[in-house]
Amino acid sequence: MKHIIKFIGLAVVVLVSSCASQQSLQEYYVDNKENPNFISLDIPASILKMEEVELSSVQKEAVESLKKFNLLAFKKTSDNAADYKMEKARVKEILKDDEFVELMKINSEYGKGVIKYIGDEDAIDEVIIYGDSKDKGFALVRVLGKGMNPAHIVQLMQAIQKSDYDGEGLGEIGKFLKG
Repeated sequence: MKHIIKFIGLAVVVLVSSCASQQSLQEYYVDNKENPNFISLDIPASILKMEEVELSSVQKEAVESLKKFNLLAFKKTSDNAADYKMEKARVKEILKDDEFVELMKINSEYGKGVIKYIGDEDAIDEVIIYGDSKDKGFALVRVLGKGMNPAHIVQLMQAIQKSDYDGEGLGEIGKFLKG
């Protein structure tokens, strides 16, 4: 009887650990917040100062659906190129999860990226923006909100372009994203 109980206990431990083997995006953020290769910042949506901008009603609705942004950027150097390659692969593996719905791909002179979301089409809980550059590194932005809509993302981008926001308050991450 003791052997059966031990076997069942071992089976449960193996089953639980195998189900939890895929790291979540939230866990990835937490695990790397203190890593010296990363720049990390949690930003309230109010930093955008959108109340000073004349917005359409749809743009106002998009802005009001925002709560905060979590930014995590890996700044690539000649000393951490191997780490960059490994971390980039880890992020891409996390983003392959079926939980993330792809909204659009980005391919520009600055690098490649993707925008994905979590939630229903009419009520998005989180938008994930990932972009990487061979020279600079990669950035991962979690846009957290309540009841965001895919159309809101475009409206939000237009609203931010209307604003005079120049990255103030972003500190080191602002410098990384700009230059």
